[in-house]
Amino acid sequence: MPSAPTHYTLLKPFRELFKTGVPCLTYHKIAPRPPGVRIKGLYMNPRLFVKQMDELAEEGYSAEPYGQVPFGPNGGHTVALTFDDGFVNAFNIALDVLAKHKFRAIQFLVADRIGQFNEWEVQLGDVREPLMDALQIREWIAAGHQIGAHTLTHPFLTRVSIREAREEIIAGKKKLEDLFGVPVQHFSYPYGDRNQTIRDIVREAGYITACTTEFGVNTAETHPLELRRIMARHRSISIKAIKAQLAG
Repeated sequence: MPSAPTHYTLLKPFRELFKTGVPCLTYHKIAPRPPGVRIKGLYMNPRLFVKQMDELAEEGYSAEPYGQVPFGPNGGHTVALTFDDGFVNAFNIALDVLAKHKFRAIQFLVADRIGQFNEWEVQLGDVREPLMDALQIREWIAAGHQIGAHTLTHPFLTRVSIREAREEIIAGKKKLEDLFGVPVQHFSYPYGDRNQTIRDIVREAGYITACTTEFGVNTAETHPLELRRIMARHRSISIKAIKAQLAG
């Protein structure tokens, strides 16, 4: 019997789980995977993204503005769509696809890297990818979508000093609000890295919600600063996955 999937490719394996709470799907880069990529799971082929959105719409799911998603017993057929980092390729593909279904989504932005590149990944030897600039972010907002904060520079927050963590969390929020003139009330922990001290700083900064990388759906019991998410990506083609499919 194959194990239940831990990343989202298509709806069928998740139907029962989605009945128990509100899912937050997580996306990063919407583009074919280029040669030399180290973190392969952060890429999704545009064709699969289109298929996922079409399927959710056909099944009667709605994607409300992120701040209005009912994370509780009245969630119904609701899904939250989240994008981390603000990659240009996600903006280019997602905008029209989301509009087709009247879906709303949120981009968690790295405030000091707007219009630049994913330097936190490049430092690890990964492929350089452009990030949305201010004009693209304004177009995203004008289309009815939201922005959230993903720190200033995308560090592991528990590996820097408390002073640095506070600056990353608080100044990232202020910078986005000053640049775009909208309230920034939602946060995403880079790498999902956090502890109680980091969560307290996020709360003190005035964020209403914060997203983790913990797998699962969200219910009325889920702490708003510990929202669970499900990574959307291609099905694994590892030897282990192939054996599991054959066995099932």
